[in-house]
Amino acid sequence: MNLVIRNIEKLEFPFLEKMLFEAIFIPDGEEELPKSIIFIPELYRYIEKFGQKNDVCLVAVIENELVGAIWARLFVEISTQKSEGYGYVDDKTPELSMAVDAKHRNKGIGTQLLQKMIDKLTNLKYHQVSLSVDNRNFAYQLYQKLGFLNVETTENSVIMKKLL
Repeated sequence: MNLVIRNIEKLEFPFLEKMLFEAIFIPDGEEELPKSIIFIPELYRYIEKFGQKNDVCLVAVIENELVGAIWARLFVEISTQKSEGYGYVDDKTPELSMAVDAKHRNKGIGTQLLQKMIDKLTNLKYHQVSLSVDNRNFAYQLYQKLGFLNVETTENSVIMKKLL
């Protein structure tokens, strides 16, 4: 597997729609969601008008095929409405989203994407990064392993942050 992780290119921004859908955790035994779910405002804000000043995105590429993405953004800069995503901590902390195409999961791609993004956000002088994850999602353990700490917990959702 020849994996390359690089910055997303502007013409690849539509790939984020696919990744946003893939990022939605559906527990085993629950009904599949329609792909159109990403267009509800609470979800679409994660990719809407992507490419703003502080938007950051890395993609995973295998043999010229995009197989994963990780992106971070400050919602306060892109929305005139509620400026918080599900993983909101404060207006200066970017919120992270990540997904790997289902057929490429469990190969360490998500770990590599996350490590590269942590490095990138550190180099951009952010002090921390946050996210929201379902505590039943395998990724929850990955985030813990890489130093993310629980900030707030609801029934199945956890807001986590990592100091950079």
